[in-house]
Amino acid sequence: MKPRVSLQDSALSNGNFSLRIAPVRSEDVGLYEAQVEYKAEVHSCLVELGVITVTLSPPSPVIENELLLMSCNSSHQASLVETCWFHNEHPGPTSKTFCSLSRTLSILHPAMSDAGSWRCQLRYSDKEIISATFNLQILGFDGPTNPVVYAAAGSAAD
Repeated sequence: MKPRVSLQDSALSNGNFSLRIAPVRSEDVGLYEAQVEYKAEVHSCLVELGVITVTLSPPSPVIENELLLMSCNSSHQASLVETCWFHNEHPGPTSKTFCSLSRTLSILHPAMSDAGSWRCQLRYSDKEIISATFNLQILGFDGPTNPVVYAAAGSAAD
């Protein structure tokens, strides 16, 4: 897994033997065991790593007005109860929430207003809730709704 894996050597003396994996990949899913020997005693802990992935079809960046499918999948084994998508979660007119049984959200005609922070949240039958956040980029025209721009003769026009 090198060079994606590292230990915090400076933290070992404080009893922190954390493993860092960056970036995490789908194939990293599984059970990890850490063993530390201290004063002739062996201490160990088990940690299960689960992975959640968000995929876009077509891949990012998305082109304005072309069909967009966003899918959210997790390595969690329980039955999926609900998938919710949150866009720009801070309160306001651009905030949107979509919930369904499907792991996939379809946006038929994505607009520039659909760009930004999205969070997919998966809720399972065993009460586990797993989420991932990503930034959606959309290529398009983010200008005036009226494509006519007037400029004074001799000045610059953008």
